[in-house]
Amino acid sequence: MSNNIRLRFPPSPTGKIHIGNMRTALFNWLVTKQKDGELVLRIEDTDQARSTKEFEDIIIQEMEWLGLDADEGVGIGGDYGPYRQTERIDLYQEYADKLLESGYAYKCYCTKDELDEMRQKAIDNDEMPRYDGSCRNLSEEERKAYEAEGRKPVLRFKLPEEEREIIVEDLIRGNVSFSSSVLDDFIIFKSDGMPTYNFAVVIDDALMKISHVIRGEDHLSNTPKQILIYEALDFELPKFAHLPLILDENKAKLKKRGKDSVYIGEFREQGYLPEALFNFMALLGWSSGDEEEILSQAEIIERFDIEDVNKSGAVFDREKLNWMNGKYIRAANLDRIVELALPFLLESGLVDKEYIENNREWLSKVIDETRTGVDYLSQIPEEAELFLTEIEFAEPAEAAEEFKGDDVKLVFDTLKEKAFAREELTEETVGEIFKELKNELDVGGRTIYHPTRLAITGKGSGPEMTSVISIFGAEEVARRLDTALELAQNY
Repeated sequence: MSNNIRLRFPPSPTGKIHIGNMRTALFNWLVTKQKDGELVLRIEDTDQARSTKEFEDIIIQEMEWLGLDADEGVGIGGDYGPYRQTERIDLYQEYADKLLESGYAYKCYCTKDELDEMRQKAIDNDEMPRYDGSCRNLSEEERKAYEAEGRKPVLRFKLPEEEREIIVEDLIRGNVSFSSSVLDDFIIFKSDGMPTYNFAVVIDDALMKISHVIRGEDHLSNTPKQILIYEALDFELPKFAHLPLILDENKAKLKKRGKDSVYIGEFREQGYLPEALFNFMALLGWSSGDEEEILSQAEIIERFDIEDVNKSGAVFDREKLNWMNGKYIRAANLDRIVELALPFLLESGLVDKEYIENNREWLSKVIDETRTGVDYLSQIPEEAELFLTEIEFAEPAEAAEEFKGDDVKLVFDTLKEKAFAREELTEETVGEIFKELKNELDVGGRTIYHPTRLAITGKGSGPEMTSVISIFGAEEVARRLDTALELAQNY
């Protein structure tokens, strides 16, 4: 293998991209950046019934969102294209013909019914179902007879006659041994003229000079077949690394489809930050060696080593992701968070474009306050609602009871007076006002804080009142306090 470090990410555009796929892309990207290598984006679209350009575009969009830039491939170009498998059929055919000519492959004319019968016979004999090699040594006359019947052959790889041990040298798992006896003469070209995965991936990786193949554990069992193809075509083997599965919180394999699936686009649409998801995915099967979990992209690149990846499955812990994303939201530049949060406020109907234009600075204060309590940005509207709507008490009579009495009126009137007396209401000055109320008024602390919070926010708990009052300003605070006192008079 040359000293050129080349890796690839070869997704299939048959659906939205899943967090497991993107974790694979990330680990390939990290090795590329760490070793000053090149990352190739290749599209494996031989499943023509399910592959679409829309899903291909989604894959590229989500990679760009996460900052996982490829160096060559689809949409970029390079010296080893084309980079879509459906555009490489002639290349696959060329190398299939070489295997035929060299005796490493043969045409198989068995029908589906014959294969089903073969399978059932093995099951009945308590044997592992496998192809029995019926077409391995057909004569020319037999081949012509099958073709005259209209049978379209598949192409099968011919396993070695004698049983042999196939060693997969894995950077994560060490040497993994497979016996050729557990394999059968597997198909490398289908009757519809399309190559199978195990054949196409070898041709692509070899011709694109891929030095490291980093992929999911579910591909480990494919690797012995691929090694046999590498050897038959005299290709140099890349280094292999098979990543652990990602498990759900019940330690079951994470679903790729259905309501419990975890697509990258769904995290983006819910207002997760890409750097948070990047950080979280990097820790799915790898750790930095200490307990530190909030790591920048540069820190992850510096510390990452593919050989430190765990062999056992990595649990997808949504609570941990939410905690991490919340930390990133609170640490992010406010202007950026405002830009990302405003579309959620628009969608909620709490504001319109005109309101945003006229109140942007004030809305920034609201978003700055509400981001302290969210895990992802689509939760901002629920947190911001108290600032953007009129209070509607579920039980007005019960609320009115909280606002009755001379002591409450004294607190409200004094608070209004002191708020208007300040040149500016900041969290600090509001805090000073509450201290003065406590020192100057002969009332209990509950009489100061509870009715005030209920009158201004409509809730018995929530954000710090110093923040809420500083955001609302004296006029809005006074209006809400007066409304509360009116409610008390009406009940």
